[in-house]
Amino acid sequence: MEQASLEAKRSELQRLRSEVARLEAELREPAGGTRRWQARDFYAAYYATTGFMLGMFGAVTSLLFNVVGATLLGEPPLKLIQVYLTFGLGERAAGAQFDDRLWLTLGCCLYIGTGMLLGIPFQLILGRFAANAGLGKRLLIASLLGVAIWLINFYGILSWLQPLLFGGNWIVEQTPWYVAMLTHLVFAWTMALVFPLGTYQPYRLQTEQR
Repeated sequence: MEQASLEAKRSELQRLRSEVARLEAELREPAGGTRRWQARDFYAAYYATTGFMLGMFGAVTSLLFNVVGATLLGEPPLKLIQVYLTFGLGERAAGAQFDDRLWLTLGCCLYIGTGMLLGIPFQLILGRFAANAGLGKRLLIASLLGVAIWLINFYGILSWLQPLLFGGNWIVEQTPWYVAMLTHLVFAWTMALVFPLGTYQPYRLQTEQR
């Protein structure tokens, strides 16, 4: 009888342990009984989204760099925007007396929008290869990427596409190579600096942390 009583107690104890485990699992789940989704590998969609937003900082910083530089050299503050508008306006925007404020404002918006798009590959690559690295490594990777994008944009695309569409090569010809390269580098360095603002941090419940 005593042996049967011990077996019954062990069986009851095992049942209670199973019930406790079930209740703990339910407590870790949100209301509704569905498990929270969480990225297990590289969260590309998240980095693409944050890169799109952070690209605004890179674009504004590089634009301010050009505004200050142009002013110091005696050029119109928005000389860079004027040159870039030749891709749509052609020779009209290339003129020295071009001062259409509406188009210049639109050009600034388009410049920032382009920077937001370029922020996507920067954030993706930095997130993949330098997520836990220091600032030095991020600056190195961003610099290499910035120079690569400058070469591709200017000499791989614009050097033949703008003459084909608009009959002139104003962007490449009127933008000194060092100004174009520095503009891309300032954008790249800014992306390296603000990268931590867009890193993915998975959410943990307090019970999970314990």
